[in-house]
Amino acid sequence: MSTIELTKETFQEAIESDKPLIIDFWAPWCGPCRTFGPTFEKVAGQHEDVTFAKINTEEQEELATALQIRSIPTLMVFRERVMLFNQAGALSEGQLEELVTQVKNLDMAQVHAEIAQQQNQGNAQ
Repeated sequence: MSTIELTKETFQEAIESDKPLIIDFWAPWCGPCRTFGPTFEKVAGQHEDVTFAKINTEEQEELATALQIRSIPTLMVFRERVMLFNQAGALSEGQLEELVTQVKNLDMAQVHAEIAQQQNQGNAQ
């Protein structure tokens, strides 16, 4: 699957999907973004069960600001409405493949249980 473009109008629907979502925040003038782009596209083509998306921070300033994007490229990973990864900087193909593997293999029931436990501890204080 190739990548999709996300906007502030389509972002919420994308993170609510059952499929893991990997987002590349980029801009046309960004050299490292242009270098990372082909790697992102190549890995996207190898994982039909993951949604790969790009957000142009120039065109989607409001969304980038809301998500506190301060440098690009930045990668974010969501699964079942939970942000699992947020890191500035380009990854190598191997690093991106490893990230995809880790996201696919996560026990989301355990992740949701840990989040609930943290919320309960915060409410008890």
